[in-house]
Amino acid sequence: MREIVYYVHQSVDGYIHGPNGEFDWAQMGPELSAYSSELNERAGAFLYGRKVWELMSYYWPRVESMSQDPHDLAFAPVWRKMPKIVVSRTLTEAAEGARVVGAGDLAAEIGALKAEPGKDLLLSGGSKLAAALTGLGLIDEYAIVVHPVVLGGGQPVFVDVERLGLRLAESRILDARSVLLRYRRGE
Repeated sequence: MREIVYYVHQSVDGYIHGPNGEFDWAQMGPELSAYSSELNERAGAFLYGRKVWELMSYYWPRVESMSQDPHDLAFAPVWRKMPKIVVSRTLTEAAEGARVVGAGDLAAEIGALKAEPGKDLLLSGGSKLAAALTGLGLIDEYAIVVHPVVLGGGQPVFVDVERLGLRLAESRILDARSVLLRYRRGE
């Protein structure tokens, strides 16, 4: 069975974006970029909630005209060719060939995706979908990168989740600035 890996960048005080929605603080150095590439190689599809999808589907198709960042330029072709799944109760279709799910029973739909053959599902960013899937016991691994910034508010990484026991699978410093905390579900 495929696993769902939740990959998220957060501030030291636990936010995924600042009070005004800003996400200009996460820096992708060579080691973090290499870790991100490892996760992409494990993935058979990218999984997004609607809000993150709107950001991704705007940025990645036109990234070459918006950025010269080496990580972005290397990731763009990976993003374009990877199957994408958008979980939304409001969308019926999505650009870039993405598949839309989530209009029905979320547990059954995501469970069916996990049961499909293939590589893992990589859930990137966002907190509402991650919270819903956490509540359903469907996320197998949490890959949390803590960046050296305090935002003082914004969107927390985890919203409306009950206590959950996790097992630390790995921790490491990346690029002498960020910390990867990789957890597995279970005590």
